[in-house]
Amino acid sequence: MAYVTNDLERACEVFGQRYGISEYDYIRGDMPQGGHIAVALAWAGVTNYEIIEAHGDEAAFYNERLPDAGFAIRFHHLGFLVHDREAWSALEREFEDGGWPIVSKSEGNGLMDAFYVEAPELGHYLEYIYPLDAGIDFLKRVPRN
Repeated sequence: MAYVTNDLERACEVFGQRYGISEYDYIRGDMPQGGHIAVALAWAGVTNYEIIEAHGDEAAFYNERLPDAGFAIRFHHLGFLVHDREAWSALEREFEDGGWPIVSKSEGNGLMDAFYVEAPELGHYLEYIYPLDAGIDFLKRVPRN
């Protein structure tokens, strides 16, 4: 379950104070097409929470639902793990054949393959993730709250 924000530190404080999610693993880095992204990841039971703050050229995908001014947290996407390559390939074909808009796709990076599908009727994105062994190990290290 992923949210976007314009102030990651403050958003993590809100999640900690209001919802008991206070321990995170952080990923920070440059985006391929320009800009910077910071992500806080945490488990709460069986649900993985992702809070994203992005800036720069490639950030529009993440920030389109955020207001121009003032602090905000907005829902962005649901994520789904796909555990075998055959199911992954079938899912990609299903979306492409069905005309679903795949708005972002990444392959490799050593952790996982991923793509986002637009679900306009729902008002958010759907993210599908095929984790590699390193990606599974990474998800296991994310703090549990």
